[in-house]
Order: sequence, then structure tokens, then C-alpha cells
Amino acid sequence: MNNKSINIIGGGLAGCEVAFQLSKKGIKTNLYEMRPKLKTEAHTSNYLAELVCSNSFRSDDMNYNAVGVLHQELRLSNSLIMRSADKNKIPAGSALAVDRVEFSKFIDKEIKNDQNISFINEEVKSLKQFEDNLIVIATGPLTSKNLAHDLEKEVGKETLDFFDAIAPIIYSDSIDMSICWKQSRYDKGSGDDYINCPLNKNQYYDLIDLIKKSPKIEFKKFEKTPYFEGCLPIEEIIRRGDETLRFGPMKPIGLTNPHSNDKPYAVAQLRQDNAIGTLFNMVGFQTKMNYNSQKEIFKMIPGLQNAKFARMGGLHRNTFLNSPILLDEHLRLKNNKNIYFAGQITGVEGYVESCAIGNIVGRIIEKHVKNESFISPPENSAHGALLKHITSYANPKTFQPMNINFGLMNLKNINGLSKLKGKDKKKKISENALFIFKNWVK
Repeated sequence: MNNKSINIIGGGLAGCEVAFQLSKKGIKTNLYEMRPKLKTEAHTSNYLAELVCSNSFRSDDMNYNAVGVLHQELRLSNSLIMRSADKNKIPAGSALAVDRVEFSKFIDKEIKNDQNISFINEEVKSLKQFEDNLIVIATGPLTSKNLAHDLEKEVGKETLDFFDAIAPIIYSDSIDMSICWKQSRYDKGSGDDYINCPLNKNQYYDLIDLIKKSPKIEFKKFEKTPYFEGCLPIEEIIRRGDETLRFGPMKPIGLTNPHSNDKPYAVAQLRQDNAIGTLFNMVGFQTKMNYNSQKEIFKMIPGLQNAKFARMGGLHRNTFLNSPILLDEHLRLKNNKNIYFAGQITGVEGYVESCAIGNIVGRIIEKHVKNESFISPPENSAHGALLKHITSYANPKTFQPMNINFGLMNLKNINGLSKLKGKDKKKKISENALFIFKNWVK
């Protein structure tokens, strides 16, 4: 592979991180970015790695927060993105927030002055121009229409999504199983594939009323994508009638509550969302409510009064792969080993998650170029958990973009963890993740 050129498409966080990680090893790359010649609906500056949404990288607490652990793992990796974030940090309590202009300006300068990185300011419309050379697609959620249509030829139209309908995900250990119970409707499948939360008539109509009145997130013009019937937001279902939910995702039929002889008027179901059973998805609860409203209202569902959310619900335009089906363990297309993917298009959500996948891809390609074996980061580290989730553990049928959280980590081999709770448990997970990642990243 030594004579193959490496072509990175997309100058966002992931693309810049891939190029930087390879440059540190003396490996040359071509970095393609269409802006400012061709702008997106979201970007406003001409700089690489522009932050188009929040200027926050979320919690920087590496003792009790999974995203803080990921921050520290990136620092241990000598990440360009984290170096800029730390350099351009602004006051934000325990969060890592940055001056967004200075953040992007720093990365833009570093990349464009790097002798190992050839910056090419043009839109890539077709992958054919690269022939049999290596390609890294890091175009994020706003992949250009031309490239997206060309990419469909490689991955198939059915597995490249252009609409992101997200339901909340809850940590399984925060669900009250003295109220809820495990059972599939009519005992199909394994018979206990779902967690069921029962509502009586008053509880159901209180829920409907609160959802109607709750503040909603207003979508930008470019996000007004037509709804698909298979992923309607809960507000749209309710708009069609107060009883519609009860005959849809909240229908109570085929279920028997072992805790009560009273038949529920409606049932909210949660479906296992990862292979290790730490996360459960609220079935049919895609929503436009703001995050505070979701937490307040969904906790009114019996059994979820103490729910802790790994991800809140949402609905917006997006482009991402069904990675568990399409990508191998090295983030390459299974049917074309020359094409790698990095960043949000792989099915991760968030700035640092995108950067982390870029970090991994850079290290993978380095090994492949040198004809050496790549050893994946341990799956009880934040990097390893993300990689394993998007390539293996996630359910392909319900796959949606995901933030890092402790529920993604495989915690089976951490000694003494089962005896800990709360902050003590989180600290143990965090310390273990950083210890094993530090040994891996050497």
C-alpha cells in the first residue's frame, strides 16, 4: 500500500484529525474541502474545522463523565482538535467551551502550514477520480448532494440515510423494574425483548396533554425535511388524534403485567439498544421537544421516574451510514477496502466523538500503509467503546447517531466494579478507561 495516495474528503474535525495523525508519522495526505467555493446551509466562515452548532465540547470532567474521559484520551493521543480546544478555552464551568473562531482559525493554520498535508479546495463529486487509491470520507452530516448520490453506488440507497429520527435512550439500571416488566407482545422473539411501562387512562392523557403544550425545538430552514411514516415524531402522531399513540407504539395488547391485575390503558416500550444490554431505546418516541421538556415529561411515565438518559430524542436532517452493516472493524467498506469513513457519517454524534473516530482512522491507515497489524483500542476505553458500538454492538435495525456514554463500555472485566455505585462506580470506570488507553496509545 506504500505507493497509494491517501485522499481525505472533508475538512471538518474528523478529516483534520485524520490528516494530522498521519502527518505526525510522516505520511502525506491530500485533504479536500469544498468550502468556501461551495458553502453548506450551516457553515458561515472559510476556516477548516468550523463549529456549526454549539461552541461547547460538553463536560471536561474525566473522573465522572464519559465525554470527559474521551477528552483525556484524545489529549493522550496528541489530538490536534483537543490541542486547539484547550488553547482556545473560555469560561464555562466544568464544561470545555471554546472561542469558536479562534478554535477553527488555529486548526486551519496548522493544517495549511503542514508540509505533509496538501490542501485542495474543491468539491469531490465522484470517488472514481481516486481510482484504486485510499479514500477517507469525513464529510459529516451535511455531505454534498453530488457526493452523497455517488456514495449510494458504493453502499446502496437503502443503507445511506438522509433523515435522522431519534428517540431517547435510557440507562437500563435507572429503570424501575418493580413497576416495569420484560415481555414482548404475544411473547414473540425471546419473549422478553422489551421493557414495558404501564399507564392508566389518566396517566396516558396527562402525558399527551403535556407533550402538546411542551416547548419544541425550532428547526432551521435547511432541516425541514419531509417526515417519513416509519419515523414520525411523537408530536406528529398525536396531531392525528389523541388515541393514535395508543393504537401505535403505545398499544397495550399482547402484554400481561405481572405486578398488577389491572390492564394498562397504554404501554410505553423500551427496546434493548446495544449488545451488552446497558442501554434501552424508547420505542416510537422520536420528538421535537426540547431536552428539558423531554426529561420532565418522560419521567412521568411509570417506571421511568428515576430515568437517566444516555441520549435525548430529536429529529433533524442528517447523512450517516448504517455502519454495523456496512463497515468492517477498521472502518472500511466491507465491499471496498480502499474506502474508509471517519466522523459523524459513521454514526457518532458530537464534536469529540467525531474527532475520536478521526483519531482511530488515522492510526488504522498508518498501520495499513506500513503493512502492520492494527490493534483496536480496548472496548472499555471511550475510543474502543465508540468503535465497537458503530461496527459491531449496535443494532442495525435501530442504528442512530450516538454520543459517548458509560453504557457503551464493556465493563465485565473491571475488578470490584459490581460493588460500587454512583460516583464511585463512575470514577472506577473512568480510571480504568484512561489506564488501559494510555497503555494502548503508546
